[in-house]
Amino acid sequence: MPIAEFGGVVMSNNLSNDEKTSGDPEATTTTQVLAVDDEDLRSCWVCFATEADDRLAAWVQPCKCSGTTKWVHQSCLQRWVDEKQRGNITRKVLCPQCKAQYIVVFPTMGAFVALLDTLEEITHKVCPFIAGGVLLGSIYWIAITYGAVTVMQVVGHREGLEMMESADPLVLLVLLPTIPVTLITGKMYNWEDAVLLCLRKYCAKLPALAYVLPFGNVDSDRSPVVSGSTNSPASVTSANAHLSPTRIFCSALLLPTISTIIGKIFFRSINNNLHRTILGGLTYITFKGALKIYHKQMLYIRHSSRKILDYTESNLKLYRQTKTASTATDTVSSYRDIDSEQII
Repeated sequence: MPIAEFGGVVMSNNLSNDEKTSGDPEATTTTQVLAVDDEDLRSCWVCFATEADDRLAAWVQPCKCSGTTKWVHQSCLQRWVDEKQRGNITRKVLCPQCKAQYIVVFPTMGAFVALLDTLEEITHKVCPFIAGGVLLGSIYWIAITYGAVTVMQVVGHREGLEMMESADPLVLLVLLPTIPVTLITGKMYNWEDAVLLCLRKYCAKLPALAYVLPFGNVDSDRSPVVSGSTNSPASVTSANAHLSPTRIFCSALLLPTISTIIGKIFFRSINNNLHRTILGGLTYITFKGALKIYHKQMLYIRHSSRKILDYTESNLKLYRQTKTASTATDTVSSYRDIDSEQII
């Protein structure tokens, strides 16, 4: 009969299940001893190696876990802690099971090494603030440069230089950066929406506006709703209705240049550069605003007048023909020869 020795207890390998579960006192004592030996058996929960696999490895119980998960190789745990800390040796590491914090102790390396560690920690904390200050300073000087260029562009190169030379430097350092900030802030206000809302409200009282701007009869029950408002000009659910930050930024900073160009083209008779640029800017803003108001109103009418058709073969054919013609206008003639069954 084969005999196996485990933890100092001799057992027979051919014991039946009935014998193991019987009320024999000796069998019960053997089972209890085996349970105790299983708990004392060291098994690393990182590499799953046992004490028998490497008898020279260092073991540690780093947390409150009990049973087979309380033991771990010192080297395996060190690698696991390094992966969790990711280079930051001051980061706390917890046991994934009992959530106990590992007690990590470093050897004393001397006062000089401690000083270097302190300097390293201070540098790590101060560098983000220095980088942020450099970034803000760069933006500030870019704003000053843009403001100075804008002054010379609007007023005139010679007049602008004379104006800035005669002004107080502190005043220039404060006023010049406010030029791009003012342009961007003003661009963020949509005055076209306010005008369009006013026109929609009073268009019925002024029928003459129908010849200038189309105010089609829109059913209020079917008008598009956004943010709970049926009369808001921003209620058209279109991608063009929302300006991106980059578009606002570029449009605001290009306004002085566009105003100067339009002023030189349409207002040549005015000798004053500032007056000419102001008139050019007002002309550009007014014309562009009128186009935006017209476009938004047409989108509003188109969105409010939409219909959902019955799902029939004739409507499906009409829909696909319209969609194909709108996406491929250069090949309209070739679609005339396509059989209607192929379209469906």
